Amino acid sequence: MSDTSVKKVDSTYSPKGKLGQKYLASGKSVAMRLWEDEQPNEDKQPVARDYETVGYVINGRAELHIEGQTILLEPGNSWVVPKGANHTYKILEPFTAVEATSPPAQVHGRDEN
Repeated sequence: MSDTSVKKVDSTYSPKGKLGQKYLASGKSVAMRLWEDEQPNEDKQPVARDYETVGYVINGRAELHIEGQTILLEPGNSWVVPKGANHTYKILEPFTAVEATSPPAQVHGRDEN
């Protein structure tokens, strides 16, 4: 019997979340999402999520404010936000990045809060 859990996701048809994220492939333990052409924003309040996030910058620049640190994110950079860490992002110029979350962030709308 072949494995039917293997999926191909065409981002052209991917659903979008309320925060602007585009949902990509998702498994039982990890999910990917795309933040595409996010525009500069004002400081947002820090949040703590019940999942771990790793990301990779494709275009643009942003600051990750996490647990008293400010980390500049530029094309080619990757980052980690541990589960439960207080953090926020300040978009400095149009920003595109891919993130993976574990467990999957979209389960039960957890990333919409």
